[in-house]
Amino acid sequence: MKTRSTQNKTKVKRKEHPVSLEFTEEMKGYISSTPGVSFQEGYDIGKKDQNYFMFHLTIRIPDVDFFVYDPKESGEAIGWVDCQALGGRLQVSKGFFNCFVDVGKPSKIVKNMKYRLFLVNPTGEEFTLTGFKLVQDDGIENIWHDTSTLYSKIFSGHIEESKEGKSKILYTGILHILIPDFIKQMTTFHSNGKTFTERQEALLKFGELFLGNLWEVYAPHFFKAEPELWNEREIPLFTLEGVKNSKISTHSITTDDKLSVSLIRFQKKECKDVVVLMHGLTTSTDMYIMPEHKNLVTYLHENGLTDVWSFDWRGSLRYNYNLFPHRFSLDDIALYDIPKAVEEVRKTVGKDKRIHFVVHCVGSITFFMSLYAQKIDGITSVVSNSVSLTPKVPLWSKIKLTLAPFFIESIFRFPNLNPRWAYLPGLARGKLFSKLISLFHTECDNPACHMLSLMWGAGRPACYEHSNLHGVTHRRVGDLFGATSMNYHRHIRKSQFRKVMVKYKERDQKYDSLPNNYLQYADKIDIPTLFITGDKNKIFLDSNKIMFDTLNKLQPKNKNEFFLAKGYGHQDTLMGKRSDKDVFPEIVRFIQKHSKKK
Repeated sequence: MKTRSTQNKTKVKRKEHPVSLEFTEEMKGYISSTPGVSFQEGYDIGKKDQNYFMFHLTIRIPDVDFFVYDPKESGEAIGWVDCQALGGRLQVSKGFFNCFVDVGKPSKIVKNMKYRLFLVNPTGEEFTLTGFKLVQDDGIENIWHDTSTLYSKIFSGHIEESKEGKSKILYTGILHILIPDFIKQMTTFHSNGKTFTERQEALLKFGELFLGNLWEVYAPHFFKAEPELWNEREIPLFTLEGVKNSKISTHSITTDDKLSVSLIRFQKKECKDVVVLMHGLTTSTDMYIMPEHKNLVTYLHENGLTDVWSFDWRGSLRYNYNLFPHRFSLDDIALYDIPKAVEEVRKTVGKDKRIHFVVHCVGSITFFMSLYAQKIDGITSVVSNSVSLTPKVPLWSKIKLTLAPFFIESIFRFPNLNPRWAYLPGLARGKLFSKLISLFHTECDNPACHMLSLMWGAGRPACYEHSNLHGVTHRRVGDLFGATSMNYHRHIRKSQFRKVMVKYKERDQKYDSLPNNYLQYADKIDIPTLFITGDKNKIFLDSNKIMFDTLNKLQPKNKNEFFLAKGYGHQDTLMGKRSDKDVFPEIVRFIQKHSKKK
């Protein structure tokens, strides 16, 4: 699209027989003679005093080619003005029109559509109307207002632009194009081109100029990539700076189904008790090492648990496995990822160390699946947040679990759901989808937060309580949560309708070593577990309380405990700005309770 500010400004020669274009425009409004008022105040006072003002102009562009390519070229304004305060109907003795003129700083795109009319009333008095339409990057929803509103001043005499500053303003006000007048205006375009092609080209060139300038102004606002993920991150992506004075090492693992996953070890000093952390689906190690507040790894270090590992399994944001369609189920994580992680930790720390797990969300579900399928052993204690083997979700989540996989993959043809779609450049389908979702979420202005509420649970927001998050955390949730493909949803859907985690494909021989019902061997598992959930959990409700009560029946002599985090939701128990005061002490207390003295 053509915009004068981006066109080659080399001198353009006028054609011997230039092609012109003209159209008729009417604008109506009110003006006031009250000195020192703003345009809006002048309009309001003029409307109250019935100081009506309107003009009927024919805007004529003598040479369309020259007008398009020369940024200073003016069109002619011919017509009349009706204003009783100025003496009735006034003729335009001379008029000028500039379509788009760049104003302001180069870093902020602002354009004016300028009018200057030299007027003469029936008694010979002369006046000058100057006006401008302010076209600026104030949101695509304001295009009509910006292009149909003329901020106007009226001076005594015929005043050139250079002398306005020293001239007395007689009237101030605003004129508008009314919608019926605009519809009529669209029928008045006329060209003197000798052939249909010349007339058509003249209209197209002017249209490209007009629309091109609007695109230049408004498109960056509507299609811009959000700065938090591109140019203005407050915290680096995947940073390890949240853990100080620690030896950090990465331990890569290859699963038996040929995926690469890894553990990050944060070791401050040798410790008999080793803690392994597992994140939820689409989050990562980052949820445990956030630098904006006291994080779980740092809290464990400060309280004597100085050898902490964080396991990034196949659902981690740090890998791209969820960016593409796949048919992984939670069984794959339980069968392949977790046993390899336990094996790596045990091989590295030695046989005499006690290993404790802190697990969250889908990380918790799959850990318990692996543990209760007897795929891992040698675990001293477990802390589970939000859900384990007895998933319970809200009604709206059941509806989404039922419909979402089919609609996302087969109807919308998305390979995944991604909270970062709002940050895509251009007219991307995912970006438009994200903007649609944001229409239903007015609780905050973060589109990534809105998408997370679509992806998980039922609420505004669904994943956490806003009040529990640090402001920086909320602004960077698009960096802390990633995309998810749909097959994990199918497995959770199947299990939540059964009220217990079950194997996804019972007839697939690859999973023969896993039980069809993951509570099948529950009476043989005697590992102390602290079940945690927030009383405002809008993703898995009271799933962990159900698990706690169920194990009390299946394991009457167990050493399990339950902790209800009041005022917390699903994710904020482990990522909240006050979690080190409200939740982490319970985790440390429980681990230390089940650790022998050094």
